[in-house]
Amino acid sequence: MVALHTLISLSEAARKYGLEENHLRALVEKGNIRAGVIAGEMVVSEDEVRDQAVIRKEDLPEYKKHTHLKGKPIWISDAERKYRIPNPTIWRWMKSGIIARLEMGGNKTLLDEAGVAYCTEIYHSRNPKQGRQLFDDRGLPYKPKAGPLAL
Repeated sequence: MVALHTLISLSEAARKYGLEENHLRALVEKGNIRAGVIAGEMVVSEDEVRDQAVIRKEDLPEYKKHTHLKGKPIWISDAERKYRIPNPTIWRWMKSGIIARLEMGGNKTLLDEAGVAYCTEIYHSRNPKQGRQLFDDRGLPYKPKAGPLAL
């Protein structure tokens, strides 16, 4: 079955996602959000509005589970053992800014454990294979355009 878009009114989308109605109208005019008219009221695709809303990784439920670890330091080698993630993967997440580096001492690096735990949860839930993108440029879980994880 083809996935259908959930349509909501423009005013409801603005309220629900904290956006201005004028901003949403501009996105519709640019073609960034699909829209239609039902019973004289403009409706928009909820999925596309959600994608346009500024969401931070700190607002995601996967990240909020680990906020008690925020600011707690963990060595990369300890994170590798504790979370069963390859060292180069953790290193790449740190270099891309998804995981905060707390400090460096010699050839050891301390990371924020909340970021490591968040990335680990996404990593294990996606069953990754080498070369697959897990995160977008904002540190949010990557949404492919096709396949089982596509919306």
